[in-house]
Amino acid sequence: MHFGELKVETKGDQHVFEVQVYFKDLDPKAVRVELYADGVNGGAPVRQEMKHARELGGESHGCLYSVAVSAARPPADYTARVMPRCEGVAIPLEDAKILWQR
Repeated sequence: MHFGELKVETKGDQHVFEVQVYFKDLDPKAVRVELYADGVNGGAPVRQEMKHARELGGESHGCLYSVAVSAARPPADYTARVMPRCEGVAIPLEDAKILWQR
């Protein structure tokens, strides 16, 4: 599994993120794709689930995911990540199972 291109477009008061994820033989339903940003001034981190937008096709079984977040923070504060979709996942205990876009 690996990331492809990440695009960000600012529309009014929102940043719209799109990211390509290539799963090879993994079932995309087995993971959760999120946009993540560290908390500010001791606040909670931003964890926004990205929605499956469409299939990309090809041998790597790619999918495009997208999400819109507030433009109150710069786009560079955010990164995409893929993590297992299952009940009981504990962070940071399961941190080794997370694939970060950067």
